[in-house]
Amino acid sequence: MGSKVSTEGDIYSFGILLLEIFTGKRPTDGEFGDGENINMFVKMALPEKVAEIVDPNLVPEREEEQASSSNRSVQAAKRNKIHECLISILRIGVMCSNESPKARMKINDVLKEQLAIKNMLLEDGRSNYRA
Repeated sequence: MGSKVSTEGDIYSFGILLLEIFTGKRPTDGEFGDGENINMFVKMALPEKVAEIVDPNLVPEREEEQASSSNRSVQAAKRNKIHECLISILRIGVMCSNESPKARMKINDVLKEQLAIKNMLLEDGRSNYRA
């Protein structure tokens, strides 16, 4: 009834899962029509329109309170870091869900990229963490 199971198929499924999680959309959503799919939807948005396609529940809300200029710059730096990480994660999702199995990322490369994203996000948190 279907195709043979393969690591390329697993990578494809992982890519689609990433795109679903981070956009809050399903590949079967009705908004994808005329040959468009979730991969194309995200690919067309990268990198400039990431804020428009990411599930708003995943992005911390801006704090509107009066803050010192140094605190505002720290908050802006954190938002920029999160934005860059979201771009990287969505790029992984797009590359993993490429239609051509040979063009998909290899799992070792996916792991390296994800570890780099994790390290970038945790960079400041580690220096401020006190046991």
